[in-house]
Amino acid sequence: MEPKPIKNIVILGGGSAGWLTAGLLAAEHCTDDDSAVKVTLVESPNVPVIGVGEGTWPSMRGTLQRIGISETELFRECDAAFKQGAKFAKWVTGEEDDFYYHPLVLPHGFDNADLVSPWLHDNHGQSFADAVCCQSHLCERGLAPKQITTPEYASVANYAYHLDSVKLGIMLQRHCLEKLHVNHILDHVDAVTSTEDGDIKGLVTQNNGEITGDLFVDCTGLSSRLLGQHFGVKFVSKKDIFFNDTALAMHVPYPEEQAPMASHTISTAHKAGWIWDIGLPTRRGVGAVYSSDYMDEAEAEKILKEYASQSIGVEKAAELTCRKISFDPGHREVFWHRNCVGIGLSAGFLEPLEASALVLVESSASILANDLPANREVMDVIAKRFNTRLQYYWDTIVDFLKLHYVLTKRTDSQYWIDHCDVSTSSQTLNDSLALWRTQIPNKYDFPLSEEMFPEASWQYVLYGMGFVTKPPASGIKPDKLKKAYQYMNESAQMTQRYVNALPTNRELINKIREYGMQKV
Repeated sequence: MEPKPIKNIVILGGGSAGWLTAGLLAAEHCTDDDSAVKVTLVESPNVPVIGVGEGTWPSMRGTLQRIGISETELFRECDAAFKQGAKFAKWVTGEEDDFYYHPLVLPHGFDNADLVSPWLHDNHGQSFADAVCCQSHLCERGLAPKQITTPEYASVANYAYHLDSVKLGIMLQRHCLEKLHVNHILDHVDAVTSTEDGDIKGLVTQNNGEITGDLFVDCTGLSSRLLGQHFGVKFVSKKDIFFNDTALAMHVPYPEEQAPMASHTISTAHKAGWIWDIGLPTRRGVGAVYSSDYMDEAEAEKILKEYASQSIGVEKAAELTCRKISFDPGHREVFWHRNCVGIGLSAGFLEPLEASALVLVESSASILANDLPANREVMDVIAKRFNTRLQYYWDTIVDFLKLHYVLTKRTDSQYWIDHCDVSTSSQTLNDSLALWRTQIPNKYDFPLSEEMFPEASWQYVLYGMGFVTKPPASGIKPDKLKKAYQYMNESAQMTQRYVNALPTNRELINKIREYGMQKV
């Protein structure tokens, strides 16, 4: 008897996670043919979307292109802006002049030379990012990563997006319904039914009866209705590593309509957490992330409004309202159980740092679309591989985000002192830091061909935080020094060309909204 094919995929939950997953699955597998795979998205008509994930990774460009979204449409409909990396302020010493960049471009000559050792040997007071790439210079000047003549999704400097995630979900929904044959059901789910062997059989809704499927995707957010509640998959808390468990979010207006717009995320540390600042064309998304064990809500709100007052004044900042979001940092023990896959917050959430939430949605949905099981018989094999890869991704993100905390020199609060305790870091991260004191992070430290964060990202954060790797005992060979300095000189020349040729972030976005970008 032939195994039953996987034909009906049911996604529970909308928002960015649900519609990105629906879009990728439908773009890959749905057609007008009655025998093709069918994707149905079920969501409650009145469950609010969290909607604060406003930063993305460059991978989002490929994801949207694969789904068939126009980049011009993205900018016009989702209040989108360019993101070229992150600026970390006050994470090392807490002083006013304390900042470094994690750009999105690779260092110039990265694949052909060791740039770190020569920079450590003689950097003339220049930061690592400034010495090896152009992007930190572009960000400091508020410049865009491309020109209006650059085609959609192409770039001069690598980039991601800042965007309104609620509007992104709405745009994806319309595209999925109009172009990709996704079936949409707005209804409340009262119960989940099971087959005799324990798989999910269907979702019992109030008005549409039972919606059956072969494979179910849980995009229900922190409630994790299927993976967590129905199957009881254990939640693994990471509160011992990440102390933050609360965020206060608010929308901050610009002082004037055409005020300069940052082309990077600004992450500013405070005494018990940090503040995100994401510039969109019409407003800024600003929020304070903090640990309730070290700071109460009133103090966090005071810090947040003091930050906002620097740009709009004390009176206007006092009028702004905050939305409180509580979370337990961690993830599910597995992400694919039986015939159910958790994607988005239903699988887990650590904290907003480095926009890791949306990139995990993209990765999970992309792997599912690429490896969609042909039938139930092979599903467990694919699920096992999926869980192995996603567990590696989560472990990597845990270590990479913790890296931002463990190297601080701040001693102004117990929060920062406690983050430096090695018992709050994984053994993998502690071992890596011990190794990297004697050798530069390299590709052999990161075994996957598709790493969540390549070794360049680790180098930007490590050496931005003031980490020191001892030079090799044999010294640095003169030819290697010469080659590295040649690349650094070329990077400086490239920077000057780009600074002279690129528009500001706001100038380019205004043009995109008015004229649109060239199609690829």
